[in-house]
Amino acid sequence: MPSTHDWTNNPLDVVEGMFAASQNNPNPGWEAKAVEFFKDHLKEQDARSLIPSLNDVPLHYLKPDSLVKFRCLIQDMFDPEFFMGAYETVDPSTKAKMMRCGKYKDVTECGVDFNSKNTVTSERQTFYCVPIPGENPWVKERYAGASQARVVPSTSYVPSRQKRSYEEDDDMDTQPQKQREQHTGPQSPAEHHGNGDCKRQETEAPSSQTAPSSHLDLNFPLPGEKGPSCLVKVYEDWDSFKLNDTLEVFGILSVSPALSALAEEKDASSSLLDPTESMETAEEQRVHSPPASLVPRLHMLYAKPLPHNNPLLPCAALQEDAAFLSSTLSEMSSVRTELLTYFTHVLLGDALAAEYLLLHLISNVYTRRDILPLGKFTLNLSGCPTVASYTERLYQIIQQLVPSSHYLGMSLQIMNEMRLVPKKDYVANRLVSGALQLARNTSLFLDETQLEQGQLDTTGVRNVTALGNLISWQKVDYDFNYHQMEFPCNINVLVASEGRSLLPYDCRIHLESQVTPSHMEEYLSSIHLHPQASSQLNKFRMYLSVARLLDYSISEEVTKSVEDDFVDMRKDDPQSISAEDLHRMLAVARLLSLSFGQTSLSRDSWLRAKHIEMQRRSRMEQHKCVNGNEP
Repeated sequence: MPSTHDWTNNPLDVVEGMFAASQNNPNPGWEAKAVEFFKDHLKEQDARSLIPSLNDVPLHYLKPDSLVKFRCLIQDMFDPEFFMGAYETVDPSTKAKMMRCGKYKDVTECGVDFNSKNTVTSERQTFYCVPIPGENPWVKERYAGASQARVVPSTSYVPSRQKRSYEEDDDMDTQPQKQREQHTGPQSPAEHHGNGDCKRQETEAPSSQTAPSSHLDLNFPLPGEKGPSCLVKVYEDWDSFKLNDTLEVFGILSVSPALSALAEEKDASSSLLDPTESMETAEEQRVHSPPASLVPRLHMLYAKPLPHNNPLLPCAALQEDAAFLSSTLSEMSSVRTELLTYFTHVLLGDALAAEYLLLHLISNVYTRRDILPLGKFTLNLSGCPTVASYTERLYQIIQQLVPSSHYLGMSLQIMNEMRLVPKKDYVANRLVSGALQLARNTSLFLDETQLEQGQLDTTGVRNVTALGNLISWQKVDYDFNYHQMEFPCNINVLVASEGRSLLPYDCRIHLESQVTPSHMEEYLSSIHLHPQASSQLNKFRMYLSVARLLDYSISEEVTKSVEDDFVDMRKDDPQSISAEDLHRMLAVARLLSLSFGQTSLSRDSWLRAKHIEMQRRSRMEQHKCVNGNEP
């Protein structure tokens, strides 16, 4: 049995050993045995932590052909490709023939006998994968800190393009000015042309508000993202994966310089080739065969779908870790009280708004009935102050609590220029990403306080429509030029505005600030949690993720009680409550139950949901914000 060092550092030795043993076996099935070998070893939590990650280890620190992992989102799926799964080589001096395995490799051995009848042609699929969009710095740091992998710079392969660490500038993420630059794009064109930023252009995503000026565009959905893109080669069950799935991929790293040389030869000769001999355009070759130093290849051995990307929770489903679930549920009520107090302080002393913010952050689309997504709870927080950059500070606080998030300042310029919806590029045969190509459970913060007077152009109208469809139907219509294709999503949308949002929403709460504008700056400066409070911060992070992942049900008895309540409420004044109001109260009751760690609706939770909904509706009437059946 190979040691841990052997199967992680030289996984191809394990594969080739099983291939060689299969040559004398009439019914080998060696491929399944090889995959099972790695799956069994990787099921061990300690073993997974020993595998270095492309997310936090620079490429030149990783040994070529070693086992690595990559936490990612499937951004695009390329056409299947054929390769030599098994082939015969001839020793030029002895003329001896030997069968070789071509699986999990990009380059064959020397001396291939192309006339051999023993050659086996196989098929594999290629996924273009990127780091999870909007994954917050605390998540990356926590994953990197938990890794037990020991890596040193590779002496056999040091790509000139990739010598800086992906996390070299992590400290910049904590600076508000840098955050604003990521959200709004560079402040001047000079930032793209200075000599000091040449390397950054190759390892970071260019702003999606400007057209990519280079074929080195890594096609990240969000501007300012860091980390590697990766071409993941899939050998089995590729139909079980979907676009926008989040995975942790374990595979064999391939960064052979021969890949770059071959790509450059094809690129240089493409203008001389007969069109009938090459079906790929030069642009398609650049996209599908980028330099391995920039976009490494990862030959998948095993991929684990990620139910979440919170490093504080077990990787498996909650229900599979009974001890963790039981311990967490016992503390849910007390943590909820602490978090509600914190949110009340953040929301300028408004306890009711704090309650709704908490419910929003644990909402989740748990199923779809026909086209209706159930469980979504888009919140419009109106009445937000425009002083002291309040909305940006509010986003930064949410960013510290959720695993993945993105801030979108809805200024006229951004709405008219930013690409929100992914679009198919038929020349390069790839899906050009957009800011709404996000992983499930990403928190999207829309800042309407940035709006100013002006005219939305065609792009702006299309972007606003896309945001409306996302909120109402939890779907994004990708642009395939001649038609649109719906992709379902599960994104938490919070809309911060001064007045009523121009976008649809499920619930609206008007913020009643207890702080005078003149004291706002001083008040806000006291909000941020200090490093010494990290244990409390981690409790909040775990709480929000666990509440979102819990199962939920309603008994027949409680359902009957709710129906009776609804009939009674409509007796005196049928116009006072509509079916839409009932639907919203049930949604609030569900989230309230989950926020206390309860997996079924109790009578008390239903009464509490009715009570806070009446408070909210009363507040809306006081602010004269009711418009028809406004929620």
